[in-house]
Parts: sequence; structure tokens; C-alpha cells
Amino acid sequence: MTSNTAQQDAAVTDKAILANSAYADGRHLAARQSIYRWQQPQYDLPGIVVEELASTRGIVLDVGCGNGKFVSRLHKDRPDLQVVGMDISAGILADIEKPVLVADAQALPFADNSADAVLALHMLYHVSDIEATIKELARVLRPGGVLIASTNSETDKQDLDQLWARAAGDVLGVPEGPARVSLSSRFSLEKASGYLRTAFKDIRVRNLPGTIELTDPSPIVAHLASYEAWADQAGVPFHETVSRAEEIVTAVIRRDGLFKIECLGGLLVCRL
Repeated sequence: MTSNTAQQDAAVTDKAILANSAYADGRHLAARQSIYRWQQPQYDLPGIVVEELASTRGIVLDVGCGNGKFVSRLHKDRPDLQVVGMDISAGILADIEKPVLVADAQALPFADNSADAVLALHMLYHVSDIEATIKELARVLRPGGVLIASTNSETDKQDLDQLWARAAGDVLGVPEGPARVSLSSRFSLEKASGYLRTAFKDIRVRNLPGTIELTDPSPIVAHLASYEAWADQAGVPFHETVSRAEEIVTAVIRRDGLFKIECLGGLLVCRL
């Protein structure tokens, strides 16, 4: 995982970019999620969340629910729960099972001690004030409630970081181009527990390591292209760099038979 510049961090947390471009619909998020179809071992993330909520009853708030992957699974497997999906983007909520709310994680429209569980899955790196948002998530939780957060490690998908830097360098005619924009680095797996301890005493981490092996460049191209909302912060012609990355990956697959990506994500299960 690369580290962002201050300008890139500002863009990653820009509400207008998030609501109107990056997550205006589910297309880009689905592209980033789809690459995990080729990961081994496979993890059923919605199933893991269902498992972690086995003892939960009542209201579950999925804050920053995106395309509703976890909302849908909870409706299916736990119809006894009152699940509310929330996101800053009205567009991405359009096809999600109701009830849903357009809401900012930093100012939730819920009373103190009103939720039995809160989900913050791969989204805390998008809020401008991480510590304040975590306190806001804790505020709405009832005593004994649980927060489930998720993010990626600083070592996650470094193969794609190196691919991007090489492709960007080739486009610019320099040995190594600018690093690609990182979504997770502000709230990486290594940093997450420190942030969460500002409001939660009991934090359990479930690491989810894996390896993606691809014999077709298309999933990589789709993954890289899904960062288009932050193209202006890339420091390199974006579409030309994606095209050059496709050429590099195609050559690697032709030579080695596959392109390998090492992954490390994780869930943090937190109680007050």
C-alpha cells in the first residue's frame, strides 16, 4: 500500500467526490470487490459478519454501506434484525433493500444508545476526522453493543502499487512514476486498533490473508480503472497509465502463466 500526499488524502475524504463520482453508483466499488473472486483462500465476508453478529438482537446500522453487499446478506440470513443501510451517496443506495438513509458517518441521525450493532466496513478511511467518527459510532451503540470495522493492511496489494508505479513511469518516461492513490492508508489495519481504542476497550482483530492469481489482465484493469474519481490526484495521465499497466500484466502472464497479488485485509470486532 502506498502513502498518500496531503492533496490525495483530501481527495479521498472529499464528500463531493465520494457522493457524486467515486460512489455515485456501485460500478467502481463492484470492480474493486470483483478481483477477490480469484483469491485463495476465499473468504465469505458477509458470512463472517453474520457469524460475528450471532448473539446480536435488535438494530444494526451499516454505516457507509456502499452497494449493500452486507445489508442484503443480513436481510437474508438474519431477518429478525432491523438493518438500516446508510451512505453519503444517494445514488449507490438506489437498489438496496429498504430502509436506507443518506447520512454522514460523522453525524449519524440516531439517538445515543440506540443501536445494537454498527458496521463500518472499508469506509473509515473516507471520513475526514477518523477519531471523531469512531466516537460518533460508539455514541449510538447501546452498552454491550458491537462495532465491526474492516480495512486493508499497509502490505495489501503492493504488487499493484509496483505495477502502477512502473506503468506511470513508462508513460512519463522516467524510471518510476508517482504512487497510486491509496484508499486504505489513512485507516490501515496497522493503524486501526490505535484509532479504535479512543472509544473501545475490547478489540479483536481477524486477519484475512490471501493470494490472487490471475491469467487474464481484465480484473486488474477494472480494479485500477475504478480509481478514476481520483484521476486528478494521480500525477500522471490516468487512462494512459491504466492501458500501459494492462500491457505489462499481459506480458507477465505470457511469460509466467499468471500475475500474482498478495492481499491482507482484516476485520476488527470492537466492544465498549
